[in-house]
Amino acid sequence: MSSILYDAAGPRTRRRTLAWSIVGALFVLALLFLAYRQLDEHGQWETERWQVFWDPPMGQSAEDVWRSLLVTGLGATLRAAGVAAVIALVGGLVLAVARMSGTRLVRVPVTTVVEFFRGLPVVLLMFFGVFALELSFFWGVVFGLVIYNSAIFAEILRAGIMSLPKGQAEAAYAVGLTRWQTLFSILLPQAVRRMLPSLVSQLVVLLKDTSLGFIIAYSELLRQLQTNTQFFGQRYWFQFFVVGAAIYIAVNFTLSRLAVYLERRGTTKAAGGVAKAAEPVGGKVGGGEAGSSV
Repeated sequence: MSSILYDAAGPRTRRRTLAWSIVGALFVLALLFLAYRQLDEHGQWETERWQVFWDPPMGQSAEDVWRSLLVTGLGATLRAAGVAAVIALVGGLVLAVARMSGTRLVRVPVTTVVEFFRGLPVVLLMFFGVFALELSFFWGVVFGLVIYNSAIFAEILRAGIMSLPKGQAEAAYAVGLTRWQTLFSILLPQAVRRMLPSLVSQLVVLLKDTSLGFIIAYSELLRQLQTNTQFFGQRYWFQFFVVGAAIYIAVNFTLSRLAVYLERRGTTKAAGGVAKAAEPVGGKVGGGEAGSSV
């Protein structure tokens, strides 16, 4: 496949690529070593600092620490992200369909709205929701995430529909399907499958953007990390940073794996599944008693 797109690398190019790969790997290892040494000089690897997660000081228990991170912080993050994702996906679908409308009076205003909200920072929309609309911290975060990501999802879905061959829509019209039947029965399902990686990538961005709720005092995971650091002392900032980063990575990795599973499953269904070999007549393979129907 690679030889179709470009010429295969020759021996000299392969040696040069290998050399630069080794140099790059050594450079990254050197940076990691320097970071490790710097943290070690400040005592960040001392066991006493990491004991905050199983034997915390100041009369707290490990259960209190982990509950604040996983139940209060991560729970608030997932709750805001889940509600915002559902509403934003529905809003993105509506905007995508409206932007592809054949009526100019619908298409032009929707296009303006999508382009306008795509250019606004999410945190600014959160501030607007909390201070201008007087929403709660939770709904202020959801408001900002929904407004921004609806515009992004609309563009992703529209791009997926536009990337499909025009012959599919023409064939649907030829057999008597209406514009809406063609869109929702033929084009949109294929567009969702085709753009699923982009949709999931944006969902990961949406999940990470919940951390902006920290700025408006929403008690999500980042806010809980800061609260624990302030309570136990700044000497534990690195430990809480590492644990918080690990939690974010674990959640986003799980979401990405789920997307891969759904994409493979959708591809299998679109192809009609895996064909099974027909059972030989008479239940025998190659047997003389098994007759032939040909």
